[in-house]
Formats: sequence, C-alpha cells, structure tokens
Amino acid sequence: MRLRTVLHRRFHDEHGTAFVYVTPSAAILALDGLAGQLVAGFDVPDGVDDADFVAQHADPAEARRALGDLVDLGVIRPVDEVRPPAAQLPPMPFPLATLVLNVTNKCNLSCTYCYEYGADKIATPAAPGEKRVSRMTEDTARQSIDFLLRSSAERPQVSITFFGGETLLNFPAIRAAVDYAEQQAKAVRKRVHYSLTTNATLLTDEVIDFLTTHRFGITISIDGDAGEQDRHRVWKSGAGSFADMEPRIRKLIATNKERKGRPIGARVTVTRGAKSVIDTYRFLTGDLGFDEVGFAPVTAGPDRTWALGDQGYENLLAEFSTLAEDYVAAAAAGRAHGFANLGDLLRELHQGIHKAHPCGAGLGLLGVSTEGELGLCHRFVESKDHALGSVRKGLDEGKRTAFLEQAHVDHKTDCRVCFAKPLCAGGCYHEAHVRYGDATRANLHYCEWIRGFVDLGLKTYARILRANPKFFARYESS
Repeated sequence: MRLRTVLHRRFHDEHGTAFVYVTPSAAILALDGLAGQLVAGFDVPDGVDDADFVAQHADPAEARRALGDLVDLGVIRPVDEVRPPAAQLPPMPFPLATLVLNVTNKCNLSCTYCYEYGADKIATPAAPGEKRVSRMTEDTARQSIDFLLRSSAERPQVSITFFGGETLLNFPAIRAAVDYAEQQAKAVRKRVHYSLTTNATLLTDEVIDFLTTHRFGITISIDGDAGEQDRHRVWKSGAGSFADMEPRIRKLIATNKERKGRPIGARVTVTRGAKSVIDTYRFLTGDLGFDEVGFAPVTAGPDRTWALGDQGYENLLAEFSTLAEDYVAAAAAGRAHGFANLGDLLRELHQGIHKAHPCGAGLGLLGVSTEGELGLCHRFVESKDHALGSVRKGLDEGKRTAFLEQAHVDHKTDCRVCFAKPLCAGGCYHEAHVRYGDATRANLHYCEWIRGFVDLGLKTYARILRANPKFFARYESS
C-alpha cells in the first residue's frame, strides 16, 4: 500500500527533540527517532510503498509497529484514501455569544491610519439629504441587548463590547445599556460580561469607577511612549495625545488593581517606522503597568505611507521572536507573561483549535451600528454591502449563512495546502476587503507572516512543554 504524510509541519525544540503539527487534527506530537524518520520518509507527493520502506529498516517489526501508530494517529494515510467531505457550517441559526455596540461613529482624535475615517473606510456614504445618527440612543442600546439575549439561545453567558469611534463619547448609552443588561439577564438567568475599547482621553474618575465596579475588560488603544504615540495618534489640531492620556491610564490601572479587576490590555497598531516591539512592550507593561499588550499590523492599502510592506512584516516577526524569549523565561518560572499575541496562539495550540472561519464575526459575534443595523463585526457596521439586518427587525439568516458558506476556509483554494489553516482560516475579513475588495478572500499578502508566527508559536510551545509543562494547565479550564 502506498502511504504518505498528511499536511503537517515538522519542527524541533532547542534540544533537538522532533515534533509534528498535524494540520487535519491540529494535534502536536513529539516524535522519537524512528517516528521522525518515518514522517520524513513518507513526506512524498506520490507516497511510498509501506512494505518496501519498512523492509529497509534494521528492525522491520519495530518499524511496522511505529508506522501503524502514525497511521492510527492520522499522521500518515493511504495515498488513495477518499478525502472526507468539506466541513459544513454548524447548525444554523448559530446562537450569538457577543454583540459589539458601536455606540458612536465619532472620535475626538484624528489618527492618521484610522480605518474608520481615512482612505480605507468602507462605510457606505450617506445619501443626499440623509443624516446619519452619530451616537447610539439609549433605546437602541436596550433593543440591542434584547436582541442579544433572544439570539443567544441556551448560552449561560453573553458578552457585550462597546466600541466607536471613541467609545466614551457616548458614556450615557454605555451606562444605560449595562443597567438594562443587568436587569434583563437576571430575569433569564444569564450572566453578562462587559468589555470596552477606548483611547483613554475621556477616562474621568466617574468613568473609571463605573468600569472597574462592573469588571469591564478594558483595552486601551495606544502605540507606545510619547514619541511613538504622537506619530499617528493625534488631536484634530495635530497635537499629540500622549500627555493627555498618560495620567488617566495610570489612574485606571491603579484603581483596577486595587479592585482586583480583569486584566487591562494595550492594543498597539504597528506602522512603518515604529519603535521595536520589545521597547514598546517593556514601556507599556513596565512603566505604565498594563497587564497585556497585543500588537496588530496596521490595516492599510499598500500605497499608504504607514503601511508595513514586506520588510516591515519580516522585522515584526523577528521582534516577536525576541519577545518570545522573555515569554519562555516567564513560563519556565511559572509566571504569566503579557505578550497577548503569543499567549493567544499558545492557548489555541494547546486546545487544538481548528477554525473554519478566522474569527467569530458573523457567527457568534455581530456588530451593531449607532442606528441598530447589524454587521459582520464592528469594522463592517454602516457598510450596506455587509448589512445583516437590524436589532429591531432581526438577523437576515439567509444572508448570514450565505456569507459564512462562502468564507469557509475549505473554499479558499490557497488555504488548502497551508499547514497553518486551522489557526488562520484565511485571515481577517476586513483586511481582505481593504486589500482585495472581497471580505471572503484569503489574506495572501501576509501568508508568510502568519506561517512564520505559527512556526514561532510551535517552537515556543515545545520549549515551554520541556521547561514547565504545568504552565499549560491555565488553558485547560477556559
């Protein structure tokens, strides 16, 4: 029988121990010497005759047993094996878990790279004579919560994320929504978790007290120290914003720690010419006191002056690799580390995550515009081309299902031969729309970056597994 390996990725830890990431099952397996030889030997497009291959080994019986184990584990399979049918969507309508309320489409800053207001904006322009609602009313916020609770089926808990524009420009709607959600969720015996993204410029004592009292998960959009922040994140006058936000951030973090709140994260947009990830991470965690930091390459067309470009992605991966060394040292000592990108990847690797779609957008998560229109996520609200109904009239299940079917990873030809597809599934819908005008396309412009980052995650996982396997227990109950 002719056998060959399935789609996979082989890698080693720093001590030379061999591992394989098996794409169809998203399993990570350690390989002894013989198993490693077998995986390498059967990695041939047309396959290898198993009897001939086994006969060449000094101990054919042992080779046959090892080969049988690898076949049973799904690492090596018959060449002529009929592929299973393409994965299907889960039973629809799929219950919602999260609703992102864009409580305002206005902002008090004028960040140069902002996808919401800049050249990459995808919102449908207002028709002549049409006036858009710039702030969500309290009534629309309450209707959104009713919609979420109705659409969450038997889920015991749901999440509400508040977004903008600058979210805190509409604090009254946030307060009203939380008060209403508390009442309504209690009536149907559900728990509600809250989160919010803000630029921190409007963090008053009143707001800080409210957010920490209700245990919000808080993300601050900040690009680094004063020099880095003020390159792009500026007031409409052109003046930098760091001096205004810094004391407010320090007050929020201090209050949150006193109240033992949920981790507060920084969200950094990485642009061309930015300082190193390592310096920015250490400033945000060591100086300002953030619990976590996540880095996101800027979403921009390739002609934008702040776009990273190929070299920028290569540099970013190298910097991620350096920061991963700090992560491994912390994990070996049993300490948490705030490098959110790597932490999220390690969790997905350990849990064997196998995605059919890159994120929950359109599936367990929807965005809501200021007027109550439903979109794939917060980045697609106000885009008529991607509208999925409204919180008042309900979700257009036909349109939702059609999008999810088209966006399924099995329909993205380039993804079929990529070992990282269980973790990527083609990448961000919004990024694809900005680059290619089609939200269902694979993000081919950063495939090498994704594969490189997953490689880094696999090697980091193997190193931590050797140094302190108990570290991964934190991912087994979540």
